[in-house]
Amino acid sequence: MADWGPVLIAVVLFVLLSPGLLFQLPGRGKVVEFGGMQTSGAAILVHTVIYFGLITILLIAVGVHVYTG
Repeated sequence: MADWGPVLIAVVLFVLLSPGLLFQLPGRGKVVEFGGMQTSGAAILVHTVIYFGLITILLIAVGVHVYTG
């Protein structure tokens, strides 16, 4: 049996937290921009920190597991 939890969580968070796709924090003209499809170095750094924090909480502290087979 393979544990697909980490893979699924990582893919979903990667898609949702891609800077500029759904939201961008910080935005170019505002604090938060939605659907701008543009990014900056600061936004990439902020989204990376958020991604790392959420994946750490979900995989290590909560222990999400999805078994198949």
